[in-house]
Amino acid sequence: MINREDNPDFLNSFLDYTVTILNKSPNTIKEYNYDLATFLKYIKIYYGLTNETDFSKIIIKDMDIDTIKKITLDDIHSFISYLATELRSKPATRARKVSSIRVFFKYLSAKAKLIEVNPAQNLETPKLDKRIPKYLTLDDSKKLLDVAGNEDNRNNLRDYAITTLFLNCGMRLSELVNINIKDIRFDECKMTVIGKGNKERTIYLNNACMRAISEYLQVRPKEGIQYNSKDALFLSERRERISNRTVQHIIKTELRKAGLDTNKYSVHKLRHTAATLMYQYGNVDIRALQELLGHASISTTEIYTHVENERVRNAVESNPLANI
Repeated sequence: MINREDNPDFLNSFLDYTVTILNKSPNTIKEYNYDLATFLKYIKIYYGLTNETDFSKIIIKDMDIDTIKKITLDDIHSFISYLATELRSKPATRARKVSSIRVFFKYLSAKAKLIEVNPAQNLETPKLDKRIPKYLTLDDSKKLLDVAGNEDNRNNLRDYAITTLFLNCGMRLSELVNINIKDIRFDECKMTVIGKGNKERTIYLNNACMRAISEYLQVRPKEGIQYNSKDALFLSERRERISNRTVQHIIKTELRKAGLDTNKYSVHKLRHTAATLMYQYGNVDIRALQELLGHASISTTEIYTHVENERVRNAVESNPLANI
């Protein structure tokens, strides 16, 4: 939860703008608030406006717009450098904070007209290393499903449905926990989910998904459900909408029981797995995969084309001249 009372007015105004005009998701707004609060606390230290060095104890409520007007591109670069050298933040983390700062200053200068010069106008995003995503093999995926559906697990039908959706549809954790029963069109074998940026998209359900959901719905509690969770597809043992943390625990337990490394694999790696298996075995067009995964940019989806490297290697090794 965001404690707006800790923020200066101009930061709360920006957050309101992201909700009402940019239509950003609650998760994105929470990230904006955290990133910008961290940045403003750094500015107070950098400008000598506080003697406190513990970020958790620095107050930014008293910051005024005159201080913001003094911020330069060099100051922002100093903050990004601090993240890299002192906090050892990963490039992806720094890139997210750069994005937050860029949107924030664009709002202050172009929309709210609170500052005349946008110091982040020429702010560049840190270069990200393109890494091959970690994913489960087809055999490992089958092991995970076997563990999830094991009758020794009293929630086996629920957990099997959750794992099946992850491995077949490549959905995000937040998308899965927020599925409502009314989002599913059983007659058309599809559902709608709300993805990043509050964008709605359609996910088509194959036979495995439809069967897993139908079997779970037969045992899903009918009575005693928390009022605000009556529409939720997946329920916890407390009969309320299942939480991110509970799903993460379920998948971690399944991975461990399947003999898979929980330091290497996680819920998000199941999304990578679904995408990779579809691309590797389904001959799926990269544009179709982009739409299925809900990626805003095709460059994000292109990380899954790494499986082509194996085909290229096989093609080279099958050359009749290979062993001469």
